[in-house]
Amino acid sequence: MSVDEVLAAITSPAGELRPDRLRGPGGRPTVDVRTLTRVLFERLAELPPDAPERERVRAALIEVNIPLVRYAATRFRSRSEPMEDVVQVGTIGLINAIDRFDPGRGVQFPTYALPTILGEIKRYFRDNVRTMHVPRRLQELWVQVSGAMEELTVLHGRVPKVPEIAASLRIPEEDVRACLDAGRAYNAASLEAAQEHEGGLALLDRLGYEDSALAEVEHRDMVRHLLVQLPERERRIVMLRFFANLTQSQISTELGMSQMHVSRLLSRILTRLRTGNSWEE
Repeated sequence: MSVDEVLAAITSPAGELRPDRLRGPGGRPTVDVRTLTRVLFERLAELPPDAPERERVRAALIEVNIPLVRYAATRFRSRSEPMEDVVQVGTIGLINAIDRFDPGRGVQFPTYALPTILGEIKRYFRDNVRTMHVPRRLQELWVQVSGAMEELTVLHGRVPKVPEIAASLRIPEEDVRACLDAGRAYNAASLEAAQEHEGGLALLDRLGYEDSALAEVEHRDMVRHLLVQLPERERRIVMLRFFANLTQSQISTELGMSQMHVSRLLSRILTRLRTGNSWEE
């Protein structure tokens, strides 16, 4: 098919390119996509930068290569994002590929464009979708792990186990587990959402508990405030008795004083602490 024949199939009688004529009934292309893409790039190369027709040729290139974007988007169908949103992001990658493509290098456009489209989609998920930061190494490895999971599922007719995935990719099982955890970072569960398998209980109801020491927070803070006001020797006696759980006899041996003296000091200290008065020698 010649360049003129291809252009005639998508050009209006007035000579304007019509992207809506690229597809016939049922959405099927009216012209072979690869041929049409090649012809459009040839026409784009002939036009000067300020030619009005450039935008129409560019729009036709985008329209005819949208199926390539949809093909790339299917690799991310397991994610929670709507497929149309993924296609929209992938279209940005397609446009970038069109603007950068050089037909003179002898590379087919789909071969050049697909990595750019996939890169744009992956960047979108990395920067805008994940609910927590995942290292780039795990992000890249997750693509391999998810692909291996699909292949092994088809091969065995069931969800593959971690050792099977690790053996298929020849990577440690720890890396596979880390990737599976990273894959769950796309979705966040509400603590108040009811869990069907838990009898309708919310996650918050199952994780929460009553802190028995909560009521003692103010008391502990008050004791700490009073202890710092004690002289060094008396504070040490209190710490040895009530925090180290030493007996009065053990404290007397530790401090080199009689047990009776320790007993009198403890009684005096506790009286001051209960009343909240400052220490007096």
